[in-house]
Amino acid sequence: MKALPTTPDLASRLAQHRALSEAPASEHAWLAAHGVLRSYDTGELVNPKGHPVTTLSIVLAGHIVIRVDRGAGAHKIFEWRAGDLGGLLPFSRGAKPPGDTVAEEPAEILEIAQEHLPELIRECPKVTAVTVHAMIDRARQFNTSDHRDEKLVSLGRLAAGLAHELNNPASAAVRSAKLLAESVAAAEAAAQRLGAAHLSNAQLAAVDAVRDACRKPSLPLSAMERADREDAIGTWVDAHDANDRCAGPLAETGVTLAALDTLAASVSGDALDAVLCWIASGCAVRSLSSEIEMAASRIYDIVGAVKGFTYMDHAPTPEPVDLRRGIADTVTMLGAKTRAKSVEIAVRIPADLPCAHAVGAELNQVWMNLIDNAIDAVAANGHVEVSAAMEQDRVVVRITDDGPGIPPAILGQIFDPFFTTKGVGMGTGLGLDIVRRLVQRHEGEIEVASRPGRTVFTVRLPAEK
Repeated sequence: MKALPTTPDLASRLAQHRALSEAPASEHAWLAAHGVLRSYDTGELVNPKGHPVTTLSIVLAGHIVIRVDRGAGAHKIFEWRAGDLGGLLPFSRGAKPPGDTVAEEPAEILEIAQEHLPELIRECPKVTAVTVHAMIDRARQFNTSDHRDEKLVSLGRLAAGLAHELNNPASAAVRSAKLLAESVAAAEAAAQRLGAAHLSNAQLAAVDAVRDACRKPSLPLSAMERADREDAIGTWVDAHDANDRCAGPLAETGVTLAALDTLAASVSGDALDAVLCWIASGCAVRSLSSEIEMAASRIYDIVGAVKGFTYMDHAPTPEPVDLRRGIADTVTMLGAKTRAKSVEIAVRIPADLPCAHAVGAELNQVWMNLIDNAIDAVAANGHVEVSAAMEQDRVVVRITDDGPGIPPAILGQIFDPFFTTKGVGMGTGLGLDIVRRLVQRHEGEIEVASRPGRTVFTVRLPAEK
């Protein structure tokens, strides 16, 4: 960076500046008299990340860019070219840039120091009006970019969790389907052997009695009780010289040793082995069919949760929103992360809670960010609670966690854009800023209270009238 001498043609260059061309010549002259003309080479730093911006920048030539790395490589979030206004604008809060501001090609910038801005407002009303419009456009562009980036990050987290959620039941269904084919083949072979045994009506009645007992659901057993039952039936099968593969399927049913003894008293030898193989294969077929049904139902429920979470069949317009369903869908979407960390999530929402008047998909983005942050905050085996109640004319939702709490020194910064306590690639610093904006867009309020062992985010939303 180097300062260039002020030349007589500077005011005329300002008169040709796209943003300032309609300002009167007197205001161009004032800018030329109070500004410092600087040049920047390609790749040169204009303003470092996190450092306050102290000058109004009138870009006369070149290309200036801010890039931010949010874990997937640096990408452009804002840029200025010749004819643009940047830097510290009058009436702006003077936020620190979230990334380095760099010249991507040789640039010339007329910089007006912060100390001159009050005088600029008095002496240059047209320029001031232009800077206000530039500030509004910049805020809109930043908000759009931030919201898009946070949505992409949320989508990535959602896709990863969804893949994990779907993988388990899908794998179970595939595994059970393969075993089912084997069990059906075994059942057919056992049926042929059973037919060749030419059992009497009395023997067939004894077989039916055991088969009926196998169809009854077994009582819930502890791991030790289940092992003892498998050992007992395995011992019985071995004692009667039957195929030991029958023991496992029989142990999963409600059949008793007494029922098996009654069968053995009526059928023996190869016929008993054929009967046990036929009954066991039938038990296995029913068990595997049930597992496939449960896996498919789980996939169906997850897909339903995704549809509910995204409101994919709804236009993005305010409508009555059932918070119980939205929060339940959100918890389902975070199920893989919850189980991986052994976090317990308790949802306590009364069935008669009034609906909120909102855009459902946007509210679900609020719950996703807040509950996801709560899961991140707690230790393994931690606890998160989501509760809701009607308070006056507002629906109030509270997300509480038993994590270490937010230090008082940063509690006032957590809703600031780009502020994060997570490592690089772990968070964008946009989640709570997006949450705050979405809540405010719905005429709601959000607040936080935190101490070691208890952090509570409270969201208040208008109830549907």
